[in-house]
Amino acid sequence: MGKPTFYITTPIYYPNDKLHIGHAYTTVAADALARYKRLRGFDVMYLTGTDEHGLKIQQRAEKAGQEPLAYLDNIIAWIRDLWDRLDISYDDFIRTTEPRHTKVVEEIFERLIDQGDIYLGQYEGWYCTPCESFWSERELVGGKCPDCGREVQYVQEESYFFRMSKYVDKLLAYYDAHPEFIQPESRKNEMINNFIKPGLQDLCVSRTSFNWGIHVRRNPKHVVYVWLDALTNYITALGYLSDDPDQRARFDRYWPADVHFVGKDIVRFHVIYWPIILMALGLPLPKQVYGHGFFMMKDGKMSKSKGNVIDPKLLIDRYGSDAIRYYLLREIPFGQDGVFTPESLLQRLNFDLANDFGNLVHRTAAMLHRFHQGVIPQPGSRQQLEEDLARLAADTIPAVEDAMDRLQFSVALEHIWRLVRAANKYIDESAPWALNKAGETERLGTVLYTMCEAIRIAAILVQPFLPQASARIFAQFHLNEAETTWDSTRDFGRLTAGKTVEAGEPLFPRLDVEAEVEALAKATQGAPQAQGTKATERAQANAAKEAAPDNAIQGGSAVSETQVKEGKPQIGIDVFDQVELTVGQIRVAERIEGADKLLRLEIDLGSEVRQIVSGIAQYYQPEELIGQKTVVVTNLKPVKLRGVQSNGMVLCASEGNQLKLVSVPDSIPNGAVVK
Repeated sequence: MGKPTFYITTPIYYPNDKLHIGHAYTTVAADALARYKRLRGFDVMYLTGTDEHGLKIQQRAEKAGQEPLAYLDNIIAWIRDLWDRLDISYDDFIRTTEPRHTKVVEEIFERLIDQGDIYLGQYEGWYCTPCESFWSERELVGGKCPDCGREVQYVQEESYFFRMSKYVDKLLAYYDAHPEFIQPESRKNEMINNFIKPGLQDLCVSRTSFNWGIHVRRNPKHVVYVWLDALTNYITALGYLSDDPDQRARFDRYWPADVHFVGKDIVRFHVIYWPIILMALGLPLPKQVYGHGFFMMKDGKMSKSKGNVIDPKLLIDRYGSDAIRYYLLREIPFGQDGVFTPESLLQRLNFDLANDFGNLVHRTAAMLHRFHQGVIPQPGSRQQLEEDLARLAADTIPAVEDAMDRLQFSVALEHIWRLVRAANKYIDESAPWALNKAGETERLGTVLYTMCEAIRIAAILVQPFLPQASARIFAQFHLNEAETTWDSTRDFGRLTAGKTVEAGEPLFPRLDVEAEVEALAKATQGAPQAQGTKATERAQANAAKEAAPDNAIQGGSAVSETQVKEGKPQIGIDVFDQVELTVGQIRVAERIEGADKLLRLEIDLGSEVRQIVSGIAQYYQPEELIGQKTVVVTNLKPVKLRGVQSNGMVLCASEGNQLKLVSVPDSIPNGAVVK
């Protein structure tokens, strides 16, 4: 029996200009899913490409003094280079100017005319050139395009129309029978309420006012309108109606698509028009259309016309493809909107990649060389610490699989990072440096082996997101094929002892955030400037604000927002010495009922465990904090926040609109005094 198939597509991008980081978001998400499915044993077909016809392309080419195809070739080369730099593992790249596509679109159009689904009529109404969309009077917003907000033109011309109304009832029945078809589900309600219930109009599918496109065979003055042309790429790329029997077999093998990834602005075309076209052709419908949100700038959606786009190649050249892939899929839940800021990017790189993952690998390799000549030792018997880590690894694998199957990439990464942080915590608690000093050779061997095994499993799980980092780890630890399969992650202890591990450079260097933000601001259009604030005071102010309704603040140590000032008077060392700063490790983190901004923390200070309430709930999920080391003000007067006693304060730093705990190397013991 052959492998199960999985067919995934991105939208085909409109190459009237170079692409920005928002386009990369879709493509990276699809690539992570494709890589994951391959690891799980699927025969994957991953399609991307470009939509190359239409008025905008014709106008751009004319402005550049080039023929459309020559104009397009340069941009397509730039796009394919971008995908190469981002390690996009697509299986096919479709261009709608290719004969394999244009010939089939011509045939489809003729067939739909012959069976009465397309008819010739007169179009009269509003048209948005940038969106290539027709709109009725009621659909305009303030007289402008409801999608992009730009001016529309009133046009009158002979056009062919697709009888959408003929298939509306069948489409709604399909929605009811397949609730998973439109995701997230909120998009389904939007489609029904905004486009179908008001009365679905027949779709204009040809134009005569320009000539760059696929011409209707029986009426060549008509050019096939963009959406009928563009949407059919998903089947023409597979060989639908091909004369080649191998290509037709390819179509039979992979269609219908398992999922179309699209931006939420083109969901309408993929869940209304595309299914109806397929119904008319007698073909199965895609299993799912997933309309994700946007990566936006602070001033709104990224737009070439606004000039607020971020060039992904600039970011890749500066930080590497893995860093950009991780940021795109970790920063916001897939399906929701998010805001790109240099600060948030750099925080992910420093905290998640450099501090957590990169540091885990680097310190493990360094300890192997320091304590065991760089060779993975034979482990002895496991103790509770090893059993706990192995159990977490076993629990992580199905959690990651479930998240990936639900297309929740950020959730999958959260689970993986919980394992990564637990591995760092394991090193701290098992203290291999102390074992070496005490001469406990067998125990030291078990600890070093367990560290390497945790890295092996994490490197496999993170492979769909960080393919280069995983490959470097596989090479650095000399892992064989059997040790890098997805199924091997279920066997904690699969790693072969006796291998030599290379020392290696850190996977992700730590960055100077202030310098990097300044550099990005200079290098990108519309890049936001760094914002300096007193973050620790702001966290305390947030906590005080949360507590105010209960009048529960005691001791007068909480600070209101109006008290936070940019400038403070200089102090002497005697005043500074009055502040007691201690290294602590977070053991418990949980939300406080009725307080959106507050977390209750239990922090191990070495000689005691201290309860502290902190106003950082909007910046961290509680589970992200477990095991993290930070600096605690331990002689702050106790206060009650929302009725919960707080005996100190954790130090934080801010970058832009983000707040992060001040971190401490794992090698520094709990209770150490910060001077």
